[in-house]
Amino acid sequence: MSLDKATVAKIAHLARIKVPEEELDHLAGELSQILTFVEQLNEVDTGNVPPMTSVAAQKLRRRKDEVTDGGYRDAVLSNGPETAEGFYVVPKVVE
Repeated sequence: MSLDKATVAKIAHLARIKVPEEELDHLAGELSQILTFVEQLNEVDTGNVPPMTSVAAQKLRRRKDEVTDGGYRDAVLSNGPETAEGFYVVPKVVE
């Protein structure tokens, strides 16, 4: 796929990137090469390749699905600068 200067200028505008006029030709060539490579990747048959989440085979550690209250209220509240009656005290922001 070949890109022209106008297309590259439009892409740069949409990406909010300032590209000088003299660099548009060079950038068009580089972007065209990238798109050509992506087109080559589309030709690869990946039908028999299983989906992967990582290149290393890993199993996630499991924990029991138990509902708890957490039991860390005092530890969590100790992170705040000011607390009262089990809640954080924050300045009023709405009149």
